[in-house]
Amino acid sequence: MIIEHWSKKGAAYKVTPRKAVVEELDKEKIMQAARELFVTKGYRSVSMRGIAGRLGYSHGALYYHFKDKADLFSAMVMADFDRLNDRLDEAMAEHTDHPAATLERIFMAYIRFGLDHKPHYEIMFMLEQSELNDAARRAQMVSYDRFAAAVLRLLRDSGKPGGVPIAVPWSLFLSLHGFVAYYLHTEQTYDQLLGLAEQYVGLMVRGLG
Repeated sequence: MIIEHWSKKGAAYKVTPRKAVVEELDKEKIMQAARELFVTKGYRSVSMRGIAGRLGYSHGALYYHFKDKADLFSAMVMADFDRLNDRLDEAMAEHTDHPAATLERIFMAYIRFGLDHKPHYEIMFMLEQSELNDAARRAQMVSYDRFAAAVLRLLRDSGKPGGVPIAVPWSLFLSLHGFVAYYLHTEQTYDQLLGLAEQYVGLMVRGLG
């Protein structure tokens, strides 16, 4: 079947239903709907048909963008980690002569990402490991390794006596994750929690000595 449209100049042109769907239903819309379902139902309970139904399309429309559910999930998680990594890179790139100030910016950037993107964070860090595929696990590890390397470098630059135990970045990550996870299912926003987050991060940095 062909759908006929009219241009502003009065000339007719034709668009097939498939092309019309592809133009309207982009990857970001699909990933947003999928993310909401993965959070509420879990990875195993969500199907491509269910995602398409939430969007009001036939499930065949999704396969133009993703070959299957695993491909969609991988693309979604990797895009979310890219967004987090960009936030942390921006915090690290701001010039300062004080490593402690840079650490505070990195920690605040992490908290802000989690609270500004709660559904994204839930998928990235709160799903059971058994529900994550290999691509998602790799994305987690790459992001953490970048975080840990930056923290170790800054702590060493600060002249911390006796070196920096490798467990320190992991402990700091768990502290940040704990703060975000505590407020993840509340209505409170980053702006509402800003003062508390600043106090929390300040205590973390001062505790490093």
